[in-house]
Amino acid sequence: MKSLLSNLKIEIPSGIYIKDPETSDLGKRIIENSIILIEEIGFENFNFKKLGKLIGSNESSIYRYFESKHKLLIYLTSWYWGWIQYQLVLETYSISNPEKKLTKAVEVLTRKAEQDNDFSHINEVSLNLIVINENSKSYSTKEVDIENKEGFFKLYKEVVKRFSEIISFYNNTYKHSLTLASTVIEGALHQQFLQQHFKSLTNCNKNATITSFFIDLTLNSLSNERK
Repeated sequence: MKSLLSNLKIEIPSGIYIKDPETSDLGKRIIENSIILIEEIGFENFNFKKLGKLIGSNESSIYRYFESKHKLLIYLTSWYWGWIQYQLVLETYSISNPEKKLTKAVEVLTRKAEQDNDFSHINEVSLNLIVINENSKSYSTKEVDIENKEGFFKLYKEVVKRFSEIISFYNNTYKHSLTLASTVIEGALHQQFLQQHFKSLTNCNKNATITSFFIDLTLNSLSNERK
């Protein structure tokens, strides 16, 4: 299974970009270095002029791939959720025990990212930090409903639905599988944000991990429903 997935190309909805950055060396450098720059200076301070200077290319060349930095951010977060789904499939597909499958899924969705050598031009660790700090900016806009209809958030929604199916596999009478799935996924990002910036607002630390908290939360929620 690992060898089959090693050649995987994460398919980003085509409306997000003008030209697929995966089809050229310049496009890959745009993605690679935009992750570096956004993680370093933040999305608010990021622009194509600064990115062009970093990659040694004209600002106009970046606009041939993305019409705005907002679309680039959607591309990066979409790629991240496609990668998470890849991890989720890879690590849970062979598990037949419902509780073990659910526990592994929570682990995949809540753990810190590690570098994945299957995608050499993407630093998944830095991208994870961008998603923790900037993910909501990809959809907290007036255009969110239009962009949603155009399928821009397809990969994120697929992750939520896949996790929801794993929840239902564990307890098929639970009526809130989508709500629990999205709560765990968003909650994990929020707890990681708190760990970075507001440590006094979370009990999660090296000894009480975010993953262990959400495993307890998920299993307790589903077990209470079974009673």
